[in-house]
Amino acid sequence: MTHYGYRLMQMGFRHDTVNILIKSKTGEEQISKPILLFCQGSLPQPLIKVDDKGAYDIFPFAVEKLLEEYHLVIIGKPGIPLVCNVKELGRDFTYMDANGNTPEKYTLNNTLDYYVKRNIRVLKFLGRQPWAGKGRVVVAGHSEGSTIAAKMASAYGKITHLIYSGGNPMGRIMSMMAQSRKTESNAVGEQSGEDDMVLWQSVVDGKNNTDGAGGDSYKTTYEFSIPPIRYLEKLDIPVLVSYGTKDWSTPFNDYLRVEMVREGKHNFEFKAYIGAEHNYFPVDAQGKVDYDTYNWDKVAEDWRLWLKG
Repeated sequence: MTHYGYRLMQMGFRHDTVNILIKSKTGEEQISKPILLFCQGSLPQPLIKVDDKGAYDIFPFAVEKLLEEYHLVIIGKPGIPLVCNVKELGRDFTYMDANGNTPEKYTLNNTLDYYVKRNIRVLKFLGRQPWAGKGRVVVAGHSEGSTIAAKMASAYGKITHLIYSGGNPMGRIMSMMAQSRKTESNAVGEQSGEDDMVLWQSVVDGKNNTDGAGGDSYKTTYEFSIPPIRYLEKLDIPVLVSYGTKDWSTPFNDYLRVEMVREGKHNFEFKAYIGAEHNYFPVDAQGKVDYDTYNWDKVAEDWRLWLKG
């Protein structure tokens, strides 16, 4: 993987090979620096996507300044190849098997419990490497990854800093309902919040069902719908919560903010990006997203400055 600019490390976990990519400043791969693990969002995407021009960026933000101080780490999805040509991928760069289905190994393991336990195992594995700095371990997560990162921080005491980005402290089902309530109407056949409640009852009734043929399994939806505020409010380590104020989850992040102030949790800091949506793109007064204005680099720089404290 060095020709892509990354080191590849692998380890076994639950009868599978876990792919771990490490991005370091060129020439400083063996210099001791803290680890910053980035937990990416949902979907069965390969880490490295290539086309005729080369490889796509793996991290959604510019990494150069962070590499001065950290080794950046990202972990592949279960059952998904590490490298794929985009011509072989489906919508949203998702990987499907030869039959056009999501790989079974992915649907079985695409759960919060799996990711948390696997990622903690990865941190323990990396912590034994001579280039892994001691004393500081940063975990950042965006979207689905924010829930993974939050639960990891509540379960593994060696994590010293948490960045919770684009998450919903009240869980996935509440994001689904917030979106439906915003757009629902009385038109026949349109998705509504009431439909989401019917789905939620089915999810709860089948919370151990790992059939993901139609998307996420009930088990996946159930675990990611457990309110992450339950993990967050227990933390005493420094926590940065970042979110765009046009995200569906904004009221729930504002609620988390109000509660942390009420509870005197001074270890929390909040960064709200006014007028930005889930992935920090600006939204105008008519609700149109400006995909030409890329704010991820600014967000990551704010993370870096917060970490410097």
